[in-house]
Amino acid sequence: MSDLLIKNCNLGDRQNTDILIKNGVITEISDDLPQNGCPEINAKNYFVTSPFIDSHFHMDATLSYGLPRINKSGTLLEGIQLWGELKPTLTKKAIKARARELCKWAIARGTLSIRSHVDVSGDNLLAVESLLEIREEMKEFINLQLVAFPQDGLLRANCLDNLIRSLDMGVDVIGGIPHFERTMADGTESIKILCELAEKRNLLVDMHCDESDDPLSRHVEMLTYHTNRLRLNGRVAGSHLTSMHSMDNYYFSKLIALMLEVDLNIIPNPLINITIQGKHDVYPKRRGMTRVPEQIKAGLNVAFGHDCVLDPWYPLGSHDMLEVAHMALHVAHMTGADDMKACFDSVTSTAAKVLHLDNYGLQKGNNGDLVILQCKDQIEALRLKPTRLFVIKKGKVISSAKPTDYKLNIGGKAEFTDLIFKK
Repeated sequence: MSDLLIKNCNLGDRQNTDILIKNGVITEISDDLPQNGCPEINAKNYFVTSPFIDSHFHMDATLSYGLPRINKSGTLLEGIQLWGELKPTLTKKAIKARARELCKWAIARGTLSIRSHVDVSGDNLLAVESLLEIREEMKEFINLQLVAFPQDGLLRANCLDNLIRSLDMGVDVIGGIPHFERTMADGTESIKILCELAEKRNLLVDMHCDESDDPLSRHVEMLTYHTNRLRLNGRVAGSHLTSMHSMDNYYFSKLIALMLEVDLNIIPNPLINITIQGKHDVYPKRRGMTRVPEQIKAGLNVAFGHDCVLDPWYPLGSHDMLEVAHMALHVAHMTGADDMKACFDSVTSTAAKVLHLDNYGLQKGNNGDLVILQCKDQIEALRLKPTRLFVIKKGKVISSAKPTDYKLNIGGKAEFTDLIFKK
């Protein structure tokens, strides 16, 4: 933890504002704070935001693209099959090396919290051990929240004992995948078992739910039922929920009322949902992402995840959460000013609520964590996906980059100008 004075911050609604961080905590946000001997950064009226948050990721599989082969069909099921082929060859050293590298990518892009699902359905808990060690190793730079995830199905893979052992080892959140169980009934039973375990242990739940094009995949309804029955309101998240894209509108009107009743958190994964879903369609093609604008307007917390980077399911990605939000607003037709700001919130402030992060945000008394972007506000950040000039964790600069100069050739004459502030 460090002391730091950041001068001339642009907070979007306030400009030329100073932020003072003492002992890693924001102690003052005011105009024209005096120099007090601590290190100083001049933000030059660039946009300052709280760090980005990735609400859904798979760090145990990241950066493994091409191992043992590539996903030729690009489908979810071939990706799961590929992961099953890769698991027997995994080593702790390899998992940790890839996860450590991904953390560095994330930090450089201003992401300082990641909720990562970790597979507990294999013969061992090698991935759990590896990511717990990475969580400890990287804790001064990035917060990793781990989810015990039965990738092959809780009942289908008979891995409840593994899941419980992973929680005993220190994994934070209970996961599930009811739509991948053998039957709808088994999916329902898995939700019941996992939610009861969460209630017993006072833990959060984050369930891969209805990641399908099938409009009759309706496990989220049962998820809301057990959330209500066990009084887990606000502590449960439904990830993906892509079948909702294809559901009957009348049924959706019933379902969203149930989701609101239990304060269900929603975690879409725009980059992956729109490339994996709709694979069986001809034309018109469904894009598969859940009903984000309707969920936000209803008052639900919606937080975006990157899900995958260079792994069996996705051959692209650089772990830039602005890219995720940028894609989401296009797919969801959310180009109104308030809509775009809501998409920015879905990778910052709203995501912090979904992950139940403490002391997050640019307010006095919160952690001195922030990012200085080479732009002027949230909407320009989404448009430009700009340079992260400084990434600051508890008052300490942990990543920095030089401002980007844009070279234009106008009438054969080379000019350098700042395109951010000039049309």
